[in-house]
Amino acid sequence: MAIDYAEKIPNNINIANDKTLQRALEHWQPSFLNWWQEMGPSDFQASDVYLRTAVSVDSDGWAQYGAVKMPDYRWGIFLADQVPERTIGFGDAMGQPVWHQVPGEYRSTLRRLIVTQGDTEPASVEQQRMLGHTCPSLYDLRNLFQINVEEGRHLWAMVYLLHAYFGRDGREEAEELLARHSGDPDKPRILSTFNEPITDWLSLYCFTYFTDRDGKYQLKSLAESSFDPLSRSCRFMLTEEAHHMFVGETGIGRVIKRTLEVMKGLGTDDPAAIRRAGAIDLQLLQKYINFWCSSSLDLFGNEISSNSAASFANGLKGRPDESTYTDHVLRDSTMKLLTPEGEQDVPMLNALNEVMRESYLKDCEIGMRRWNRAIERAGHEFRLTLPSIRFRRSIGTWAGLPVDPKGNLIAKDEYERRKDEWAPSEADRAFVKSLMQKVTGPGKMAGWIAPPERGINNLAVDYEYVHLN
Repeated sequence: MAIDYAEKIPNNINIANDKTLQRALEHWQPSFLNWWQEMGPSDFQASDVYLRTAVSVDSDGWAQYGAVKMPDYRWGIFLADQVPERTIGFGDAMGQPVWHQVPGEYRSTLRRLIVTQGDTEPASVEQQRMLGHTCPSLYDLRNLFQINVEEGRHLWAMVYLLHAYFGRDGREEAEELLARHSGDPDKPRILSTFNEPITDWLSLYCFTYFTDRDGKYQLKSLAESSFDPLSRSCRFMLTEEAHHMFVGETGIGRVIKRTLEVMKGLGTDDPAAIRRAGAIDLQLLQKYINFWCSSSLDLFGNEISSNSAASFANGLKGRPDESTYTDHVLRDSTMKLLTPEGEQDVPMLNALNEVMRESYLKDCEIGMRRWNRAIERAGHEFRLTLPSIRFRRSIGTWAGLPVDPKGNLIAKDEYERRKDEWAPSEADRAFVKSLMQKVTGPGKMAGWIAPPERGINNLAVDYEYVHLN
């Protein structure tokens, strides 16, 4: 379905026929643009950036490329095409027609789900706003800005739902999405991971690999929703989320490639020697993986959750790829969970957060295997690993407990003594920050990261993806 770019707010939902909604969104638009100027990428608003913009939502035309200044990017509202006669695919009302309006009894729960998802989108832009000043290349700088503008559009998707279906409460929530800020001591973002500072590009690559992958799983769950406008919004958002994870996986892969080149040149795998040569040793990368993976694991919520049970039973939020399962009601299913008190049989409905968390970790393993194959081919025994699902948790049954990355419960004093072995220390972060020097010559690359294998949209790696003014 083509997107109407003649509208003040580009869309494929014909908002011109709903004047009340159109006025409300046009009233919100200046606030969004003010937020973008104040909290978006710092000092790059006048630069021409080679960006991808959605022009339709079908597989052939959902993106076109061209140079644009970010404040002029055409954010809007794009929903995937409606599935004719779609029915509810899970929960107690399975098989009934999906909802095109919000059922009164689920109004507050659906609003909470939409607000929580919406809050993550501007949060990540705020977390990343200063990274342009230390970009390793123009290629990477462009990818950062592509992620930023798409997160802005994903915010628009949730704001549309709040304005269109939740009346005055929705309008007030939409305003609050711009009032909270990542890391703000008084009005922080809702989820703790989105208040973590991202001050270096290694953190960005880990964030886009691990935290945006959580976003993928949350969007896939909401794409199953019985509330059809939410489902259609999330289905389109998933097409853009894939690029964010690509930036993370290839970014970490390029860090590893450069480190292996330095190790070969030096003839040693000594971390101190690698750091002196201006590269990121694999042991330090492992610490960053431990930190960002464990932070992202918390985003799935408590292992045993009555909220997840109710959301599934009521048809609000399903499992990712719900159609691949056989039991879509789960009234008689249980799951074994390991808690600090021992193994428990938990009703499957109450364990759905853990089901999704385990699926997420299996997905994370795919990139890990690619990175480890590169290390193995280079002749080194070191292997990167994912931390235990119990390590460094701040939510759930393992929250605050001294657990090592392998999942062993250890003495608190041992954990405190060794925690800098497992997650980045202040010295580690200072070293990584020391490497973050801006490189902006076309085709030039910082010394701690290898060039990408190919450019964007069949262009050369040395194309001037961002024209700096």
